[in-house]
Amino acid sequence: MSKFGFTDEQYKKFVTYGWITLLAFSILYAFIYNGRLNMGLALPMMEKTFGWNKAQAGVLASVLFWAYGFGHLFNGRLSEIFGVKKFITAGVLLSVAVNLIISFQTTLIAIAILWALNGYFQSMAWSPGMALLARWWPSKDRGFATGFANGFSGVAQVVVWFSVLASVAWAPQWGWAAAFRIPLVTMVIVAVLFAVIAKGSPKDVGLKDYEEANQEAKVLEDQRLKELREKGKLYPYLALFKDWRFVMWCFIVAISSIARYGLLTWIPTYYVEVLNMKVKTGIFASVVLPIGMAIGTFLVPWWTDKFSKGNRLPAVIICSIVSALSVFIFPFVSNLVLAAIGLFIAGFFVYAINGVVWAYSTDVGTRAFSGTAAGVLDWAAYMGAAVQAIIFGGILNATKNWYIVFFSISAICVIMLALAVIANKKPKTIAVAPPKAM
Repeated sequence: MSKFGFTDEQYKKFVTYGWITLLAFSILYAFIYNGRLNMGLALPMMEKTFGWNKAQAGVLASVLFWAYGFGHLFNGRLSEIFGVKKFITAGVLLSVAVNLIISFQTTLIAIAILWALNGYFQSMAWSPGMALLARWWPSKDRGFATGFANGFSGVAQVVVWFSVLASVAWAPQWGWAAAFRIPLVTMVIVAVLFAVIAKGSPKDVGLKDYEEANQEAKVLEDQRLKELREKGKLYPYLALFKDWRFVMWCFIVAISSIARYGLLTWIPTYYVEVLNMKVKTGIFASVVLPIGMAIGTFLVPWWTDKFSKGNRLPAVIICSIVSALSVFIFPFVSNLVLAAIGLFIAGFFVYAINGVVWAYSTDVGTRAFSGTAAGVLDWAAYMGAAVQAIIFGGILNATKNWYIVFFSISAICVIMLALAVIANKKPKTIAVAPPKAM
């Protein structure tokens, strides 16, 4: 079983294509953000061009979150029914098409509708990707595989900042529209490469599916597959929502996203308004945050493979504690170097929780429906992302006090800690007295 049911020759082939598929998906995901985060950087130019106010711009900032979140609720399951690899490729190319169409629009309504549609197409990648990785990476290595892929999403945020700024500088005659045209070239290239080199399952390269070596994981997977055959295509939703720990994980990832996007959204503004930095310098300084996120979400899920023995919640507990403390301290630091270090630490541990969630989605869903599990969890995550803009934007408008914003994020991390502790409790065993001798 050390070779997962393969001969030596088959195992080498299995490992090779597992790595190829992981790298292909990870690189694809690093560039898919060029068609998602580009709006945030283009918005100031769009406001100036079209004369929009902040409320109108806020509509565009929020519609993608809602469409993206609810898209995941369905697309994880749909991809497992219709084919994960085809689903992912189609989602990227459809996102490219919608971004390009947006670049020729001039009305808020048209752009908002198209941007919501883009959110749905963007949601066709991540949760199907988790289903894809589960087919190539056994349970003992899924923390590494999902963390590796998720780490590229942290890098992607840096890629988008530089690619959009470079595009606008390279084609100033296009103005804001350059952000919706030039960065798309890389999305098309990586989508084509992914379609060619990634493999949907071991069967696509003449291998059988691997045999799960972890006995507990194997029992759960066999049960999931049996129930799926007997109870129909929508059964995964019922199975997941009947599991109270899965519901707790949904709340954990939602709160993690409130903290994550709270930092990503407001840190650049904080650098500009409080530390009196120029806009471009503020954005550059806040690159430290996504770099910390990328490293944290790669390392911590991998560590849970090595040390958690099937339970990834202790990692969430540790990360919640460090996140709460680092975010609480951050506003008291005025030195830029120390602020950058604090921001790196906060990003590392806040986003590490997000990375552990995707490893958990493959644990709970197994190869039977890990895409569905990841989709539901990502839906919960983006509900939190959508809510944070309302929460922290409202706090700033009402109080103009940055301390309250950071203290609120810290308090949210404490709530996440409490939920993780509750979910980590083992069920009590009831001692049964031996029968009395007759």
